[in-house]
Amino acid sequence: MKYMDCVEVIVEKNRYASEGVHKGMQGWICDEDNIKNCWLVNFPQYGEKDDIATIDIQEEDLRLLPDGMNAVVNEEIKAQFDALEKGKKAENVSKPMI
Repeated sequence: MKYMDCVEVIVEKNRYASEGVHKGMQGWICDEDNIKNCWLVNFPQYGEKDDIATIDIQEEDLRLLPDGMNAVVNEEIKAQFDALEKGKKAENVSKPMI
């Protein structure tokens, strides 16, 4: 892998998830340096929306996408995890006593 390559995350890890990055998300290597077998990867959304994250990802947790990436995939995955989080928060709301 090298600078500007398009990549996909192939594992789900808490370290990545805490930054909003999940298995299946696609990004691009945005730094020329591989430090301790990690690449700095940017995970964009489609259009003018803010990027999801720019974080270090272990090379073995990435798959090269030789035909480029699709940021719409990131939005779909993000929406799924946002919905799960919203559901968990709703479960944690205590019911009023009658």
